[in-house]
Amino acid sequence: MPINRSISLRRSYANIGDYVALTKPRVMSLVLFTALVGLMVAPGGIDPFAAVTALLCIAAGAGSAAALNMWYDADIDALMARTATRPIPAGRVSRAEALVFGLTLGASAVVLLGALLNVAAAALLAFTIFFYVVVYTMWLKRRTPQNIVIGGAAGALPPVIGWVAATGSVGFEPLVLFLIIFLWTPPHFWALSLNLAGEYARVGVPMLPVVAGKPETKRQILLYSLVLVAVSLLPWALGFAGAIYGAVALMLGATLIWLAWQVRRSPDHDRESTRRLFLFSMLYLVLLFGALLMDAAPYALSG
Repeated sequence: MPINRSISLRRSYANIGDYVALTKPRVMSLVLFTALVGLMVAPGGIDPFAAVTALLCIAAGAGSAAALNMWYDADIDALMARTATRPIPAGRVSRAEALVFGLTLGASAVVLLGALLNVAAAALLAFTIFFYVVVYTMWLKRRTPQNIVIGGAAGALPPVIGWVAATGSVGFEPLVLFLIIFLWTPPHFWALSLNLAGEYARVGVPMLPVVAGKPETKRQILLYSLVLVAVSLLPWALGFAGAIYGAVALMLGATLIWLAWQVRRSPDHDRESTRRLFLFSMLYLVLLFGALLMDAAPYALSG
């Protein structure tokens, strides 16, 4: 009997792990962090219970969108080495189970956020899930090389949701944060797709390197990086972040542009420069928003 209970327990944990994997926890952690920044820089502060509630609902919403993305993309995920071990293509979770899980998680998140905080934040969370799943995953991803550009709006909304959860309305400041993430998304994902262009071509996803070629993709990465760095200085220039943030934004921006320039000059077979840019771009966003959290929160809370 003890042996059977042990086997049953291990199976239960394995199932839980598969469902956790459906939520893309690494992506969710970035979503949560940017939402936290939106919460913390909102004027007037926020009650700890409300903050925890908002973050849990936003996390559930992000997990819902990820699960529904995996449900719809299971056919192409099975054909790509990077995604073939995900729970659905690996056969550990069925598509039907993932669909029910994603819909239940998303509906619960939206209803709870609306009931416990405010309807505006819940509506924005519902729109974000819809945009990521329907507009990006079902419509744009397999039809246009601008899939990441337009679809990136979904990933840029969490700080706005955090702000709305705290205040009940949209302000100018969270729209600047939205714009920063929106401009960050194309160079981040195009750096990844440069090394995966063959896989995307094989499954029929028209990522920019597949459609326009690697030289044009590298040029676009550099252009977006330049615009991103300029926009990243707006919180300091407009006065809702101080000198610490401005200095960090400049240093991080200079590094990002240098890495993007290295990618621009690199031969098409060079995978290392694109990998460095992809990895740094994740660190860039975390450090940039971390600096904003340290530098802007006191201004917002005192206001």
